[in-house]
Amino acid sequence: METMTRDRLHRLVDTLPAGELSVAGRYLEFLAVSGQPFVRALFAAPEADEPLSSGDCDALDEGRRALDAGDTVSDCELRDELGL
Repeated sequence: METMTRDRLHRLVDTLPAGELSVAGRYLEFLAVSGQPFVRALFAAPEADEPLSSGDCDALDEGRRALDAGDTVSDCELRDELGL
């Protein structure tokens, strides 16, 4: 198997269909930050085992209803809204 180099990665990106660029970009962003100590610590943290409150359950239900209704925003829209 060919050793992966930055040049090889650039060539692969150049061959991707336009519709796949955002997926590839998000994955590369994940890879770029996942090696940082803080992010590694978050990944290694134990899962919370405390029960959900009724408010938590209500908020989750509200979010699911909004998602089912298509009441969502894209990553780009959220960044714009937050000024990022």
